Amino acid sequence: MGRTTNYIRMSHRVLSPNHNYATSHNPHDQQLVQLCGSIFGFLEEDITVSSSPGNDILFGIQQDDDEREDPEYIEDKIKFWETQHENLHTTHFKTTILESEIRNITKEVLRDFEMVGNVCSCPRPVLDGCQSCRMRKICRQLQKSGYDSGICKSKWNNSLDFPSGEHTFLDVIDSSNPKKESIRVIIELELRGQFEMKKGSNEYNSLVCKLPDVFVGKSDRLQTIIQIISNAAKECMREKKVHLGPWRKQRYMQAKWLRVMERSTVTTTIKPLVNDE
Repeated sequence: MGRTTNYIRMSHRVLSPNHNYATSHNPHDQQLVQLCGSIFGFLEEDITVSSSPGNDILFGIQQDDDEREDPEYIEDKIKFWETQHENLHTTHFKTTILESEIRNITKEVLRDFEMVGNVCSCPRPVLDGCQSCRMRKICRQLQKSGYDSGICKSKWNNSLDFPSGEHTFLDVIDSSNPKKESIRVIIELELRGQFEMKKGSNEYNSLVCKLPDVFVGKSDRLQTIIQIISNAAKECMREKKVHLGPWRKQRYMQAKWLRVMERSTVTTTIKPLVNDE
């Protein structure tokens, strides 16, 4: 397959989130024991097909330290976390036909990797395959199915707001409708892990456990999820009177999937795409 370079016009607007209660893996956090459900989360349930996620805006609850034991504050806190759960469920439960088709192909490839004796093709093979091999195989299978799939690498420089970093994931660009803008579907194989926090409260950890490990969805849907979880992280740290690390902030999390510097449709290497600066 010939090497091609595609230019993506990235949007930095943040769409609004939608609504029960109870980490790019970062060197600043220790790895958590995974206590959550299946890799695709509640997307294993019956799926409602629709054109786009809802757009209810969430706002963090302003709190005063003197009111922490006040019944009204406690009630507001409960409502806040209930709302986050409801919005996350609403955003993630809806899906489009395109997303469902891509998700099914991704699931089939991952099932193949789970077969006994299946190892990756790296110099040092890993049982069940390493993450790079998984991404390459998913990308190849999507291409065989007629999708414009690529392996993306995002990079961002150190700034006053947050440290530098990079992240690799998959995407599919659908340009089948000439009358509409291209649709970008993101495939993230470790979504839940990007948001797990060692210092997270029970409420926050319960919310993160609602996330699927493997996310397949349009970029605007992912932006909504980022906003929901980022708002929850901010509230969690405020309740615990702990500083929120810059690598936990919304802009940092968005950079992982929005600041694409490289995109390759060749499944062995990643070719330079476009500088986001």
